[in-house]
Amino acid sequence: MCERCNYEKLMEGVGIRATKHRLAVLRILGNAPSPMTAQEVFDALKADRSINRVTVYRILESLVEGGVVDKISTGDRSFRYGLAPNDNHPQHAHFYCRLCGLMTCLPPESFRLPFGIPSPGLPGVVEKYEIRLDGVCHRCRPEKS
Repeated sequence: MCERCNYEKLMEGVGIRATKHRLAVLRILGNAPSPMTAQEVFDALKADRSINRVTVYRILESLVEGGVVDKISTGDRSFRYGLAPNDNHPQHAHFYCRLCGLMTCLPPESFRLPFGIPSPGLPGVVEKYEIRLDGVCHRCRPEKS
């Protein structure tokens, strides 16, 4: 779990009631080294509690709508979920392996865009961005002879 994040306060700030299941979802996502599929979140939750798969999807969608969780598209037309940028987690890009489906968080300094200020050449103020680099990870890349 991210020791710096107060998940109850994050939800309260966007008007979402902090239920035990919602808090559990945020703890799982905060503990994850990379974005997770809804199925992975469900599997992690059902290990220690009784919960319905549809409930997990609804929780994820409500947290996405509230801006607490990001829904990240993948190259295989599915989605992964991770904590949305907040004071403790800066916006960052992701690498997606098109062979094995591995999604990895990239360091925030990999790509920088101006947030909250008008920038020449942009038609507005950047509030959020999603950058996904697709390729083949080191595990899947064939060894060069």
